[in-house]
Amino acid sequence: MLLRIHRLTKDYRRGVRANDGIELSVDEGQVLGLFGHNGAGKTTLLNQVTGLVKPTSGTIHIDGADAVADPALARRSCSLQPQAHAPLDGVTPRQAIDTMARIRGADRRRARERTGALLDALDIGAWADTPGQKLSGGVRRLTAFCMAAAEPGRIVMLDEPTNDVDPVRRRLLWEQIAALAADGSAVLVVTHNVVEAERRVTRLAVLHHGRLVADGTPAQLRHDHADQSIEEIYIDLVGPDPAGTEEGARVA
Repeated sequence: MLLRIHRLTKDYRRGVRANDGIELSVDEGQVLGLFGHNGAGKTTLLNQVTGLVKPTSGTIHIDGADAVADPALARRSCSLQPQAHAPLDGVTPRQAIDTMARIRGADRRRARERTGALLDALDIGAWADTPGQKLSGGVRRLTAFCMAAAEPGRIVMLDEPTNDVDPVRRRLLWEQIAALAADGSAVLVVTHNVVEAERRVTRLAVLHHGRLVADGTPAQLRHDHADQSIEEIYIDLVGPDPAGTEEGARVA
């Protein structure tokens, strides 16, 4: 198993428990959709896997090696698209993607070819040489994905990659996510868009108040919940979101 998480717990100050005894594993070639309302602990989980946050207790193993004891291993093994917009002011998408590929070890030719291929695949070539501060939110989000995917680690983690992205390019983005898995990476995708992700992921995992409340293939979850739709299962598990909208029902 490429990534194995065992009894992972993270406590912050004032008794806030962001993750509570999480058991989860992801293998190469899999796409895991990670769901839950805002504050459920999804981003904290990703940050622990990448070595940015140290767990309070529990273990994280990558290819059998202890990633908590060796956070440099986690940083080498993982590519992360953070939830926040990438800092693109003063650089173009082409420059940002190419630079990230080089930082992660690609030679000049590989970085240039990979950058061009991703720009074309996501249909954002028209903005390839536009300064970042002039880009729309959707193009900035797609550029951030390309930065994570240009020279991907064995584990690729994408925190709400489809936010602000138009429907056509969301489809193209999911195709590139599938391509990362086909090339051997384990891909974790944080998203609120249950309806869209159901058709694209290998497995679904749902976090609620820091705990893992469901984990399985879409078919397994439907079977275990009387053939309800994944949207209905999600809402049954975690309820409507605190803002009063049902995040699981989003399709935009």
